Amino acid sequence: MNKDAINNLYDLLQFGEFGDVNPSVTDSATFTFLQAKTMADCFQGDAPGCYLYSRHWNPSNKYLSDAMAALEGTESAWVTGSGMGAITTAILQLCSSGDHIVSSVTCYGGTYAFLKNYLPKFNIDVTFVDVTDLDAVKAAMRPNTRMIYTETMTNPMLQISDIPALAAIANASNTKLMVDNTFTPLIVAPAKLGAHIVVNSLTKFINGKNDCVAGAICADHDFINALIDVNVGTAMLLGPVLDPYRSSSILKNMHSLHIRMQQHSRNAFYLATKFKENGLKVIYPGLEEHPGHATLKKMMSPDFGWGGLIGLDVSKADVASDLMEKMEMAGVGYLAVSLGYFKTLFSNSGKSTSSEIPEDIQRNMGLSEGFIRFSIGLDHDIERTWKKIEGCLKEMKML
Repeated sequence: MNKDAINNLYDLLQFGEFGDVNPSVTDSATFTFLQAKTMADCFQGDAPGCYLYSRHWNPSNKYLSDAMAALEGTESAWVTGSGMGAITTAILQLCSSGDHIVSSVTCYGGTYAFLKNYLPKFNIDVTFVDVTDLDAVKAAMRPNTRMIYTETMTNPMLQISDIPALAAIANASNTKLMVDNTFTPLIVAPAKLGAHIVVNSLTKFINGKNDCVAGAICADHDFINALIDVNVGTAMLLGPVLDPYRSSSILKNMHSLHIRMQQHSRNAFYLATKFKENGLKVIYPGLEEHPGHATLKKMMSPDFGWGGLIGLDVSKADVASDLMEKMEMAGVGYLAVSLGYFKTLFSNSGKSTSSEIPEDIQRNMGLSEGFIRFSIGLDHDIERTWKKIEGCLKEMKML
């Protein structure tokens, strides 16, 4: 299934205006018209192929959006200036005052903060659930529920959402399923499994260089067209537009995504196995004892592995800090947030990317104060990397 995704991306013929093999970068905020009527039609959304203003569309962003739609298997897409820009814009387009959302309690900290702390000012209510408990999801549904929100592989606990089952719950209630696929591009195609809207932080694996922030909203034509409507479209009116130079660079990086995901996954599986063999408390969906292993197996494309994220629970925050500092000094990678980089990144989730989530809720969802999230890099010699980690663990008398 996901072989089709990468094939669709490679089948796109996107030339520059002079036949450039890389599409030309659009260095314009506004666009000219030869006829006044065409401009008027464009404002009404009735001039396909014409560009109005770069907050709405520009050719560079359209190229990247088309590539994202091909990758995720949706009819259309629209790119944003950040992953949070994609998430918040899509939610605000779909939900209005008086609406209700059912969300996975385990999600990116910024998303949790938006759902928990920001949406109440718009009179939008959110119920947080363990998204792997389908009965809990069903029980949380209300007549005014407009959306089920989850992540394919949740951040940072690496839970696996059963997307076909969640889509069935959403469809039965005439609501939408929105899925953040940031951790699992190519591995899982949520839209092909029933998700109505797929969001991504392009900052992470899809770009892979950690040199920009960007996002994408992938959905059907109707939703994307509504999103950019000049009168009522959330994207058009809030303006979370992506710079065309960044669009151009991300588009080029996308064409190595399939190779990078294979290497990220290969390296992560190796290290997770080593952690397990040495009696450490490791969370990785590729390990058979992971609660979501079978669920991911039925949804995934095996060509791209089990993903590049590992959770390592060392129980205490001070132990996590000492280990991360030692690993950075040993050259394992960087003590830094984010993921999908060509070097390994690690951070203490409860003190960083999940710090917006109250500590009692962190503990309830299984996030200990000593939880380290690893984003495994593209190391050529992963055995050498393990030796470095092993040395740090031995120095701390953890092995």
